[in-house]
Amino acid sequence: MEKIINYKNLRSFAYSNDMLISGEIRGIVLDFFGLGGMAMFGQDPGDALEYARENIMYVVPYYNPWSWMNRQSVGFTDEIIGVLCEQYGLDDTVRIVSSGGSMGGLASIVYCAYAKITPVACVSNCPVCDLVYHFDERPDLPRTIYSALGEYECTLEEALRSCSPLHLADRLPHIPYTVFHCERDTAVLIEKHAIPFVREMEKEHDITLVTVPLRGHCDLSADARVEYRRAIMRAFEP
Repeated sequence: MEKIINYKNLRSFAYSNDMLISGEIRGIVLDFFGLGGMAMFGQDPGDALEYARENIMYVVPYYNPWSWMNRQSVGFTDEIIGVLCEQYGLDDTVRIVSSGGSMGGLASIVYCAYAKITPVACVSNCPVCDLVYHFDERPDLPRTIYSALGEYECTLEEALRSCSPLHLADRLPHIPYTVFHCERDTAVLIEKHAIPFVREMEKEHDITLVTVPLRGHCDLSADARVEYRRAIMRAFEP
C-alpha cells in the first residue's frame, strides 16, 4: 500500500507540537503510549509546551493500542518522522529520543533496534522487557500480543523475541538507555523485566536503572519525573 501520511493530514495520525516552536528545531522526543492507549490530543499537553520552549519537537504516534511495536508500528512511526523531517528540512542526523511507559516503554526500546533513523537515546518508564514471559504474565495480555504478532510467518516464540527488549539486547544500538521502574509495580514486575534486561545490557551497553520506591506501575514520584525529563534532555546537550 502507498504511504498516505503527509503534513496536511498528520494530526490524524500523531500529535506534534511543531507549530508551537519558534526557533531552530533541536530534535525530536518520541513518546509511545501504553497498552490500550487511544487518546488523540485536542489541546497541547504540558510536556508539549515544555519541549516547545526548548525548541524540541514532541511527537506522540497514534499507533495501534495493541501494537507491541510490531513491524507495522515501526513503519508507521518511521513514516511520521519522515513527514516531519521533510517539512522542516531535517536529515538523518536529527537527534531523536525514544521514550514511553509500559507497552510504550517496550516500544521505546524496540523502536531503537528497527528505526530508519536510529535514536540517540532511549528513556523508558516501567517497560515490558521480556515479552516472552509477559505473554502469560496476566490474563488480559495474550489476545493483545497475538493480535499484534499473529500474522508473522514464524513461531510464536520467534515473533515474541523479535519485539522483546531482553531478547534484542545484542542488536540494540549503542546509545544511552535509562530505565525507570517502580518497585511496587504489579502489572510489569521489576524482577522479571527491568532487572534482567539491565543485567544483560550492561555487558555491552551504556544503561542506567533508576528504581522508584513505594510506587506502582508507571507512577513516577515527583523527583523521578524530574530525573526522567533530565535523562531525555541530556541527549540534546552540545
